[in-house]
Amino acid sequence: MKTKNVYELDPERLATTDEHGHRVYLYPEDVQGKWKNRRTIFSWALLFAYLVLPWIYINQKPLLMIDILKREFTFFGSTLYGVEPIFFFLVLAAGLFFIAFTTSTLGRVWCGWACPQTVFIQTIFSKVESLIEGKSRKRRELDLAGMSFQKVSKKILKWIIFTIISLHIAHTFIGYFIGPRELFLISLHSPLENLGIFTTTMIASAVILLDFGWFREQFCIIACPYGRIQSVMMDENSLVVAYDSRRGEFRRGTLDVPKELEGDCINCYHCVKVCPTGIDIRRGTQLECIACTACIDACDDIMTKLHKPTGLIRYTSENQINGLKRKLLSLRPALYLLIFVSLVIGAGFFLKASSRLQLVFLRSSIPFQITQEGRQLTNHFTLKLSHQGGREYALVFEVADPDLQKSISVITPIHPTLVKKADKKIILFFKFDPKILINGTRKISLIAKDTLSGQIVSSKEVVLVGPTH
Repeated sequence: MKTKNVYELDPERLATTDEHGHRVYLYPEDVQGKWKNRRTIFSWALLFAYLVLPWIYINQKPLLMIDILKREFTFFGSTLYGVEPIFFFLVLAAGLFFIAFTTSTLGRVWCGWACPQTVFIQTIFSKVESLIEGKSRKRRELDLAGMSFQKVSKKILKWIIFTIISLHIAHTFIGYFIGPRELFLISLHSPLENLGIFTTTMIASAVILLDFGWFREQFCIIACPYGRIQSVMMDENSLVVAYDSRRGEFRRGTLDVPKELEGDCINCYHCVKVCPTGIDIRRGTQLECIACTACIDACDDIMTKLHKPTGLIRYTSENQINGLKRKLLSLRPALYLLIFVSLVIGAGFFLKASSRLQLVFLRSSIPFQITQEGRQLTNHFTLKLSHQGGREYALVFEVADPDLQKSISVITPIHPTLVKKADKKIILFFKFDPKILINGTRKISLIAKDTLSGQIVSSKEVVLVGPTH
């Protein structure tokens, strides 16, 4: 005879909805164990990195900053300027295939260990909530209780602290895009002086507050696409948090079977009580599972008290659950890894190539001009200089062919031309004797020499034009 339990989930709907489709709020119990300790250390390390990284400066630049408006991207003191779209495509594609590889081998390790949704909620917001409103049962009782001064005061205090935390998280996030020092100075002025930044920060704060404070597991279940595509990436060798049904069944009290035929699962529902998304892991791998390992610690605690081996719920693979050997690298993750490495190498080569000084000549609307004496011609160009990195140049331009150097003069407004950052444009003139032209044109090679290092840093072919007669 099956035993009814308040934690027995309806097989036809989510644990977070009732029969009318209304939201059912979850009150996951706290749990202690080795996996909880490991995740706590890892989460605080991530939080420390997130909050501290923008404030670390190298060469007067933040350790990490993405200035979209100026198209400057700083990483560990090195700045990339106006990076080409192909580089971003390679980096983005590499990131996607890295996630695919990680998921195919380690399952939803991102969700349970590194996702901001999990890290912020379980490390900060849930702790604040428990400190003010109490543990799981007390929070449930408080929400079900009628209006009272105690209830209102606790709710107000909780949301005030949530708001302060959300503002701090949002300001740190914005600091990654404009620099934390600049943001601090901006915050000392009236919001109207920097209305765009102020509005963006307030919107980010509101989104964080509503998501981490109220929406919570609904984002993982409803909005996040990662859970829906994980099944495409995973196979029978992927690590998942799983219940060993061969060891656990038959569960105690679920069927009228002799006691000696009962499995190790005593049907205590402790794994359900601690689940932040409200699932029963004993029903197999589910879309809502974020692999947070809470059910592992909960079950291990019960098994220890019953003097039984731990690991009834554990990190494992489908093959291992079925008594087969797990392949460390099967075909699918190997293919993901190969593509990922190829994209990273491609991005590295592209970045190395773009770090060299590039010269792009844009001819003016007037192809050539004849001097008053009629003895020389002038070609007018706009020269675009671009390179990645923080190297500075003091450039002089010369014609590469020694035989043409006396016949062609290269004229720039400033000599030498200082290039402190990439994506600089200057005006450049070629003044030359018409006799060097062949049928009205002449292709020459122009070199850019850095006077600081004495090296030739770039060269470019340019076509000079003039009259054909």
